[in-house]
Amino acid sequence: MMKTFLLAPDSFKESMTAEQACAAMQRGIVKALPDAQFIYVPMADGGEGTVDALVAARNGRKVELDVSGPFIQQKVQSYFGLIENDQTAVIEMALANGIHLIESSQRNPLLTSTLGTGEIIKVALELGVSKIIIGLGGSVTNDAGAGMAQALGVKFLDENGQAVQVGGGQLDQIQSIDLSQLDPRLKSTEIVIASDVNNPLCGENGASHVFAPQKGATSEMVDVLDQNLSHFANLVKQQLNLDIAHVQGTGAAGGLGFGLMAFAGAKIRSGVEIVIEETGLSEKIAQADYVFTGEGGIDFQTKFGKTPFGVAQVAKRFNKPVIAFAGYVGKGIEELYDEGFTAIFGIVDGACDLQTALKNGEKNLERCCVNVVKVLK
Repeated sequence: MMKTFLLAPDSFKESMTAEQACAAMQRGIVKALPDAQFIYVPMADGGEGTVDALVAARNGRKVELDVSGPFIQQKVQSYFGLIENDQTAVIEMALANGIHLIESSQRNPLLTSTLGTGEIIKVALELGVSKIIIGLGGSVTNDAGAGMAQALGVKFLDENGQAVQVGGGQLDQIQSIDLSQLDPRLKSTEIVIASDVNNPLCGENGASHVFAPQKGATSEMVDVLDQNLSHFANLVKQQLNLDIAHVQGTGAAGGLGFGLMAFAGAKIRSGVEIVIEETGLSEKIAQADYVFTGEGGIDFQTKFGKTPFGVAQVAKRFNKPVIAFAGYVGKGIEELYDEGFTAIFGIVDGACDLQTALKNGEKNLERCCVNVVKVLK
C-alpha cells in the first residue's frame, strides 16, 4: 500500500534550509520506498525561514529592497513576503538586522539598531497591507525597538531637545518621546509578533542578560544595556502610560518585542503556532501516514515552542507517528516522547568536528531517512 510522508522540518541552522531538509528527506525515503508520496510543509518558528515558509505555503511573493543593516551606516539587501492577495506582509527582522549580517569580531549591541526593520515595515505599510506578521528570531540588536520606531516616525529627544540616534548604548540619553509623526497607518494595521521567546525586557531573565552575550556584549556591557532598557521602559511607562516591560516576549530580539508593542500596538503569539496556522499544517497531516520533522538541535528545550514540538503536537491529535531528526540530540529528550514524538534520531555519522557536520548535513539526513524507512517498511 502506498504511504504518504508529510515533511515538516525547520531549517538546520548553518547547514540547510527547511526546503533543503525536505528534499534530503525525500531522497532518503525514496531510496527505501520508491513509490512513497510526499507533502512538503517547510516550517519555521518566527526565526530563519519564516518568510520563505509562508510565501511557499500561501503562493505569495517576495518584495526585495535595500535597508539599513545592524549598523545604521551599513546597507543590506533584504526582502519580505506578501501573502493573502498582498494583504498580509511577512517580515523577518533578521533579514535586516540579524546576527549573521556582522562578523563575530565586529558585533556590538551598544551600537546595533533595528532601524532597518522599521524601514521594511514602512514599505509594507506603503503597499497597503492590512496585517503584518513579523518574526523576531536571530537578532543582533539590543535597542528595545527604538531604531524601528524611529523609522516609523517616532522622535527620541535628549535633555536639550536634540534627536538621539538610537542603539542599545544610547537609550539612557533619551529624556522625551515625541509620537506626533508616528505613521498613522499603524493604527489600522494588525501587527502580530511571531516569536518563541518568552523573556521580559529587563532583569536576569531579560533581553540583555540572556541574549546580549551572544551578540558581542561583555559582562560590563550587559549591565549597561540592561540599565538602558530599564530607563527606556520607565520613560514609556511615564510618558505613554504603557507599563509592559514585564510582559512575556517583550525581551525578544533585544527588546524589539517591547518596541513593537509600545509603538505599533503589536500582539505576540507563538511563532510556530502562526506558521502551523498559515500553512494549513493540520489539514495536511490528516492526509499523511508518517510525519517527519526536525531541526539543528533537539533537547528538553524543544518543548518550549520549537518547530518539531509544534509539529508533533498537531500530529498527536491525529494519532500520526512523528519521526524527528537533528544534528545534535541533547539532554531530556525522553520528556518529548509523551508529547507526540514517536522517535528522535541524530543524523551525524560518527565523530567529527562541527564544520564537517554542518557541511554534510543534507547527506547525513538523507542517509538517516533511508535507515529509518527501511525499519518502517
